[in-house]
Amino acid sequence: MCNILQVRWTISPKTSPQPWIACSGCGCQRPFRSSGKVRLNANGKRLDAWLVYKCINCDKTWNRTLFERRTVQDLSPSTLEALQHSDPDWVRAQEFDLDGLKRNAKRVEEPPDATIWKEMVQEARHWGLLEIEISVEFPVNLRLDRLLASELAISRSRLQALKDGAKLKAHPDRSDFLRHRPKDGMRITLDLSEVVDRQAIGEAATNRERG
Repeated sequence: MCNILQVRWTISPKTSPQPWIACSGCGCQRPFRSSGKVRLNANGKRLDAWLVYKCINCDKTWNRTLFERRTVQDLSPSTLEALQHSDPDWVRAQEFDLDGLKRNAKRVEEPPDATIWKEMVQEARHWGLLEIEISVEFPVNLRLDRLLASELAISRSRLQALKDGAKLKAHPDRSDFLRHRPKDGMRITLDLSEVVDRQAIGEAATNRERG
């Protein structure tokens, strides 16, 4: 008989990374947020593209270069369509290009707020093991122990005690996994077979949405 309760958590950052840029309106470094809008400029047969950001304090704009002097033939039809219409999904991928952002700004702020969507993968009546599969499309600035403590409604010290007792494991494994960010494809297993509040933890693990 299977004794595993399996769930999948899909974690999505609410706020995209914010580069700190010298703002001409404020006269100092300020965090800028993406407007979600792409600006295109055609020069003959070549294109320049920018993602427009705004100062969170005064709304002064900053154009983040996506590319320069690219020919239309260099771009796929889907990319060109996305650029022309500021496709939200395509723009979101650019917003989370941390390497690209760090080429423009020495400091990039990553807000820790996120939405967690929970779905049941396998339900067992008399389960003792809880397995959580993590799905992360974009990097989220949130430690795994804080995530688990919040979403399972248990303390971080209790999580550490479970780990120390080999009742909490991660795959792929590393000794300090609780102090790092959740990774896409990671699986967390908790042996709760001897825990009196097992059902309450299981209910917290399978709630549809919190955030």
